[in-house]
Amino acid sequence: MSTAHIEAKKEDIAPIVLMPGDPLRAKYIADNFLENAKLINSVRNMYGYTGFYKGKRVTVFASGMGIASIGIYAYELYKFYDVEKIIRIGTCGTNNKNLKILDIVLAESSYSLNPFPYLFDGDEEKEYFASIELNEKIKQMAANSSIKLNCGKIITSDVFDPYVNYEKYIKKYPNFDSFLANEMESFALFYLAYKLKKEAACLLTVVDSPFDSKKLTSEERQSSLNLMIKLSLDTVTSLNKFN
Repeated sequence: MSTAHIEAKKEDIAPIVLMPGDPLRAKYIADNFLENAKLINSVRNMYGYTGFYKGKRVTVFASGMGIASIGIYAYELYKFYDVEKIIRIGTCGTNNKNLKILDIVLAESSYSLNPFPYLFDGDEEKEYFASIELNEKIKQMAANSSIKLNCGKIITSDVFDPYVNYEKYIKKYPNFDSFLANEMESFALFYLAYKLKKEAACLLTVVDSPFDSKKLTSEERQSSLNLMIKLSLDTVTSLNKFN
């Protein structure tokens, strides 16, 4: 079993997948959190690993950047590899004054102007939702670990830095300032989960804000995600019935 973008066999991939954007972040998770991790995909250097965390089998598979890229990998994992749940773990910016650098966001829904649903199957909705059940499990695990989550709607944009056209964004996105975060992938993930009757969630760590002067180095961005990574892995462990 393989696709145009994934060389793994079906049995190589666990039914619950963690999906960071950066392939090197997938490698980082495999190297630092998983036991007996095996590289199961390197096509186009989009790394995927399957290993064990607290005795439970888990796959970490990179999505790449943007809706087009995650659209490919999430679709193939759901459709051809029998993946049931995908938890995206990534970074984000924010226009919300109440959020600070390194705060963790749990997306309840994603709003986007991207035509991905229309091109995929003629759908014209602009907002798609995370799995309520999966989000509740993440909230439970966060509470158990005394991790504060900021839960709400996010924006998925094809523009990396929306602050450049702030006034234009206010006009294009209803209640722009009420959204918790801005990122580039979750809209497609939530849509595909909805379309294929699967589940999806998204955890994000804030790394950019016009209201917080703190700046992170690339190394700090990497290490600062550990809390979110561990939360997502603990959630997978609590859900995973397979050894």
